[in-house]
Amino acid sequence: MFSRLSQSVILLAVIGLAGCQSTNSSTAQEPVKANSPFGQLIISEPLPIDFKKEVALARISDFLTKEDLTSEQRAKGFYDRGLLYDSFGLPSLARIDFNRALRVNPQMADAYNFIGVHYTLIGQFDKAYEAFDATIELAPEHQYVYLNRGVSLHYGGKPKLAIEDLTKFHEFDKTDPYRVIWRYLAQNKLDKAGALKQLRVSREGIEANVWGRQIIDLFLMNISQAQFIDGLSRNIENPTQLAERLCEAYFYLGVFARMYDQPELALNYFKLALSTNVYEFVEHRFARRELLETRLELHKQKQIAHEKQRAEAGKSS
Repeated sequence: MFSRLSQSVILLAVIGLAGCQSTNSSTAQEPVKANSPFGQLIISEPLPIDFKKEVALARISDFLTKEDLTSEQRAKGFYDRGLLYDSFGLPSLARIDFNRALRVNPQMADAYNFIGVHYTLIGQFDKAYEAFDATIELAPEHQYVYLNRGVSLHYGGKPKLAIEDLTKFHEFDKTDPYRVIWRYLAQNKLDKAGALKQLRVSREGIEANVWGRQIIDLFLMNISQAQFIDGLSRNIENPTQLAERLCEAYFYLGVFARMYDQPELALNYFKLALSTNVYEFVEHRFARRELLETRLELHKQKQIAHEKQRAEAGKSS
């Protein structure tokens, strides 16, 4: 979940944006189902770009052409436009604008935070850690930097440090299932049994009607993959909610499949998560990273199998 990752709000009042109507339908869409090894997969339409955001992008770009802007206004304009590019799934353009914002205002903690996220996504972990450290130096109580740095450390192969950050992030709100889940994923790298034990304890602090608890139940094997999938459309009121839930669900199903040595199934789940176009969710961002790691894992497995076959053929000849 964790839309925007830093939970920053785009403040567009300076350019007079107001009252535009979204083109998204407000009625629930009928989920499309497809056959899978676990019954019926639910497929949503990809999330469309919000018309209001397109208008906002045009207005910010016009605003930034003005010559009489203060440094604060220009930095804020670049940052807000970067957020919009990021929400459209245009990371390179977003990164350019975040860097422009920092050149104008080097004290902008949120811009460092997003730069760190984007460095993580392209595998430049050292640069990501530097950006997150700068965020914490400028804004020590910035909650989401601990999530972002923790996830970066997790994918960067530093599980102990990842656990420290994700534990701190969890302590800000122990009733949030996603904070529990990300800490579990980091702990699982070091101590599978201990991670599951901690997950069971943390689950008790989450209300039963919170959907994210279903993800925890999946990892605890309290429910099967089929049961998890069957419940995905429950209490969904509109197409946006469906796309967002499926983005989360298929990402965590992919992670679950990887944990239990089903890399080919995991690949399909990560592709389904990406197909939702929910660009702002942490699950969508890192589905591509998981795809890369899963493909590398499969490649290594095939190499090992090939070398084993060659060795056996050499012995028999």
